[in-house]
Formats: sequence, C-alpha cells, structure tokens
Amino acid sequence: MVSNMGIKVPGFLANGISVGIKNSGEKDLSLIFSEVPARAAAVFTTNRFPAAPVILDMERMKTGLAQAIIANSGNANASTGKDGYKDAVAMSKAVAEGLRIREDLILVASTGIIGEKLPIKKIVGGITNLVGGLRVNGIPSAEKGIMTTDKIPKIECRKCFIGEKEITICGVAKGAGMIEPHMATMLSFIMTDVDIDQNCLDKVFKQAIDRSFNTITVDGCMSTNDTAIILANGIAGNRAITGPSKGMTNFRNTLFDVMVNLAKSVVKDGEGATKLVEVVIEGARSLAEAKKVAYSLANSNLVKTAFFGADSNWGRIIAAIGSSGVSLQTDSVELHFDRVPLFLHGRGIKGNEKELSKIMEKDNIQVSVKLGMGGKSFRLYTSDLSYDYVKINAQYHI
Repeated sequence: MVSNMGIKVPGFLANGISVGIKNSGEKDLSLIFSEVPARAAAVFTTNRFPAAPVILDMERMKTGLAQAIIANSGNANASTGKDGYKDAVAMSKAVAEGLRIREDLILVASTGIIGEKLPIKKIVGGITNLVGGLRVNGIPSAEKGIMTTDKIPKIECRKCFIGEKEITICGVAKGAGMIEPHMATMLSFIMTDVDIDQNCLDKVFKQAIDRSFNTITVDGCMSTNDTAIILANGIAGNRAITGPSKGMTNFRNTLFDVMVNLAKSVVKDGEGATKLVEVVIEGARSLAEAKKVAYSLANSNLVKTAFFGADSNWGRIIAAIGSSGVSLQTDSVELHFDRVPLFLHGRGIKGNEKELSKIMEKDNIQVSVKLGMGGKSFRLYTSDLSYDYVKINAQYHI
C-alpha cells in the first residue's frame, strides 16, 4: 500500500472537487494535468452508442498529444445528442482557459447515469476551483472524483529504471459494474514521466490493455463511456524509448504490473462482489476459442451465484463450457478449483468435498479448465453475483 504522499508522478498535478453533480455532495469533478504536453495513447469502448466525451477524445487523439484530462462522475453525458457533444467541448474549453493551454490538448471523460443532460453550468462554474487546487499529491483526490458505485479507490504506482534514470508510472481507475469492456474498461488514467516515442507508447499500451482490462468481467455488460488513457510527459529524462530495448522491456513490465492490479481491483470491487475468481483456460486450439470458453464460464449467472453461495457445483461450469460454441472433445476436459480436481475423463470426481468446501469459502479462487486440444491459453478475472448486485442496480437511477 502506497501512502498518499507517495502517490505522485513528476510533472503531473491533479485535483478533485464537488460541484453538485452528485446529490450526495461527494467529489464529482477531477482534473489531471501534465506541466508539459505529453505523448498520449488511448483505447475506447466499442459500444455502438459511444458517449459524447468518447467521440470528442477519438477526434483529438489523432495527434498523439495531450496535456490534461477533465473527468466528471454522476452523469455519463451519453445518448445526449448534439447538446451532449457541445457540453463536452464546453468542459474542455473552460479547462483550456483555466490552464492557459491549447484546447485540443484537453481530453474529456464522463461516467454515471446515461441519457441525462450534463449540468454544464455547475461544471464550468467549478473549473476555477478545480484548477486552483491542482497539486503534486492530488492524484487520490482526482480518483475520488471519478468514483460512482465504487466502494474503494483504485490507485497503483510503481517505479523502475531505464538506464540510470528512475521512472514512475501511476494509474487510477473507476468501475464496479457494467464491466466487460472488450477494449479497455470503465475509466482509467495512467500517468508516467517516461520519455517514449508515440508509436511505441501506443503499441505497449494496447498490449497492456489486452493483459489487464480486456481480461475482466463483472457482469458481461459493456459501458457507453469506457475510456483508458495514458500520458507520458518525458520529464524523467531517460534515453528515449523508440523501439525494442531493455528500457522498453522494463517499462512494459512495470506498466503491465500497474494495469493488471488496477483491473483486478475493479473485479474485487465489483458491485456486490464477495469473491475474486481467476479463470484459466488451457489446451485450446486457438486464443479465440480459449476466450470464448472463459467468458462463457465467467458470465454465467448460475456459475457466479454458485460461487456466492460457496457451492462447488461443477455441473454449472461444465454446462457453461459446453454452451460456449467451441467444439470440444468432452472426455479430454478437466476442471480444477485451486488444483483440486472436480471433473476428469467425462465425469465428476468424488472424495474431495471437504477440501472443496474450504476453497469455496475463500475470497480468491482459481478455476482451471484444461481442454486438451491444443497449446493456447487465456486468463481472466471475474466476480461472484450476490443479492447486493441486484439491489445496487435496481436502485441506480433513483
């Protein structure tokens, strides 16, 4: 656990405030600012109803440069038509004026209820205080400002060396429901002081996305607002990363560590979740087939409720695997919970009930499925499905 004083990245300032978007009075507007223009990469939702901020950011990311991210919670500014787009632009314009930088260097993100007009006057009216409160140790405050149904803040920071220069990577994320991105996730913003070529940054960021936010599912639902952005301001002064090198390897591994742990935090904090379930598919003919089996298992409500009830009901898992659409040699399929076998050679295994009972009471469980058909594998993280998930989402719009 990193202390708040240790959560900072050279050359970055941040802040989070409340402007009244949320009725609760909790923070709902955040700003991340690089003191110099930064190389930028981003991945967005593939939902066919992208929110206004996503549309705006996609246009601006064509330059590969950005200097600030303004984000609000409590209102998604999605399915709000031309007015929603104008409001997203108005947010960026107000920030540009407050920071005295070019407007095209501002990226925008929103999260919350879909279909309601953004209270743009409240947001624009709060920009002066938001900018005025920017500080080097403001990342935790900015994280608070993007949370919705999240129970805990999600922040990960790491350091590594590139040559003789120490670099820092720090990421924040929000998300607890509508989590099965197939691109990135909820909202996540990564800050680093590394000097890296934009093409290299884009490539390694997409690799990190595929290792992290594209390997999680809470409820199988994709948001209209999913956005993941990385800013690299180059202040560390390392020899610039322009291609494959030891420096690139160090940076990539550290970035993977940050983002995988952020992704796991999202699943652990899944709405109503009580368990983190790691699903490992091995022995598939292709990566695509491994993914199909993994998501079929992880998104099965019957499987998820069995984990909530601490019931080692292997029949539900076998049924989910069999419904994935992947052609299987059923006698070759193996199923293990934390290395304890439940299903082998086409039938269930008896005699492990006591051991399985202890496993099912754990907060973290690994489900391993061996298909016995090839050499491809895939790993993802999911959660159980509890009473609280229904309560939270039944009352979300109230």
